[in-house]
Amino acid sequence: MALASTSSLHHLPLPSCKKNTLLTPHASQLNESTTVVHPPLHQHRSSSSVNLPTPLSNLLHLNPNPNPNPKPTTTNDPHNFPNLSTATTPTYSPREDISFLCPQLHGFSDWSPLLDPLNPHLRREILKYGEFSQATYDAFDFNPFSPYCGSCLYGRNKFVDKLGLARHGYGVTKYLYAMSHVELPLWLERSFHGEAWSKDSNWMGYVAVSGDEESRRIGCRDVVVAWRGTVATAEWLEDLQGRLELLGPEHGDAKVEHGFHSIYTSKSEATRYNKLSASEQVMAEIQRLVTHYRQKGEKVSLTITGHSLGGALALLNAYEAASSIPDLPVSVISFGAPRVGNEAFAEKLKEARVKPLRIVVKQDVVPKLPGILFNEGIKKLESLTGTLEWIYTHVGLELGLDVKSSPYLKKNGLDIPGYHSLETYLHLVDGYLSSDKEFRGNAKRDVALVNKATGMLRDELRIPACWSQQANRGMVCNSYGRWEMPKREQEDIPSPLGGSSGGIGQVIFER
Repeated sequence: MALASTSSLHHLPLPSCKKNTLLTPHASQLNESTTVVHPPLHQHRSSSSVNLPTPLSNLLHLNPNPNPNPKPTTTNDPHNFPNLSTATTPTYSPREDISFLCPQLHGFSDWSPLLDPLNPHLRREILKYGEFSQATYDAFDFNPFSPYCGSCLYGRNKFVDKLGLARHGYGVTKYLYAMSHVELPLWLERSFHGEAWSKDSNWMGYVAVSGDEESRRIGCRDVVVAWRGTVATAEWLEDLQGRLELLGPEHGDAKVEHGFHSIYTSKSEATRYNKLSASEQVMAEIQRLVTHYRQKGEKVSLTITGHSLGGALALLNAYEAASSIPDLPVSVISFGAPRVGNEAFAEKLKEARVKPLRIVVKQDVVPKLPGILFNEGIKKLESLTGTLEWIYTHVGLELGLDVKSSPYLKKNGLDIPGYHSLETYLHLVDGYLSSDKEFRGNAKRDVALVNKATGMLRDELRIPACWSQQANRGMVCNSYGRWEMPKREQEDIPSPLGGSSGGIGQVIFER
């Protein structure tokens, strides 16, 4: 089964110049001199206060008019910052054998019994896939003055080491590129450089596979696809067009948002990186890996992850994979993802036995899109009208999180970009125990990561907002004393013909 693709070429419009384009290093890189471009998450806001109409703020469970005289808090109160880790405390738990949970985590068995209370092994797996998603931002070149804006900063062979992912035991096998025929000016990045690496395509994620040790630990060979999303909530409010379109006659009444579908299926022979659509690229690599390991007699699973727009692409990818490859367990772990399709699409996913787990922060607006107002009201009428094929719906299980549950996060003001930040999501997952318990005091993930590109942490923690800064805006001084943009190493330059940056992967782990 293949989703319909569009082949007419449409050049992406040039984006407006974003100020203070910065880089976001992974936590493991904080002491290194190397800098990477930081997603423009915080650049669309001048303060943490946002004015929203009262009905909209009520719908989002937000408070645009906080108490003007909040009670002061101090670090002397043990309830404010329980067991705050020191600089010498490890930020992750020991790796334990969880192969006994393989049917629930990486098979067809239901994982709902593991959610409330949240099984600690499942929590660690969610954080693992969340870090795979975060890496798509940390490795992305957002700098519009770079000739490689819109590409990955690192070659495929360097990826896991540069992003601090080596401890997870996966190897990257393939980079994925996408374009779009829909006007999405802020979803895909363009370089201002006259000799840009591509005028049409963006790096949109990667395929990876678990190594031997990790495969033994989790009980199967895990193929992972991580899709890059968009981090600035303003992009969703401005650009989401919210029009459903049919997937095709072989999919019945199933419809999906046409902007997501365009990114996933668009291609053109006139491009360098999208002669094949993102759908065709990822499906060819998944088929290759599944076939290889099945021929060796191994149990294979597919886990697809993504944040925001990446979560929407993950669901489209999961449906195609589950419909195309017999008896392949397919799971989706998404963070802050929007609605993707209608009820008929949700039913198709269930028929294909796709297991979606949606991680949702209560205060985040994006999971309520498209149809933030209309969709919520019309649902109440379905008992009279029946299921309406043009109404968006979510699918799968939801792990609901609340910013107010964390003693480390600000409770006053309204930080919409902060609510949508993936690092906020991962912080809340790390502290979640159950729907009726407080934030766990022995959470290990470094709290400082929350403020990498936001100002969500309480001031008492003394962690600066948006602390991830690129030295000299990426400029370096050459041997002649002149300042210039640095050149990339050869293996970090994207190539449509293969090689370490973007070609068909050759990483195969043998037992």
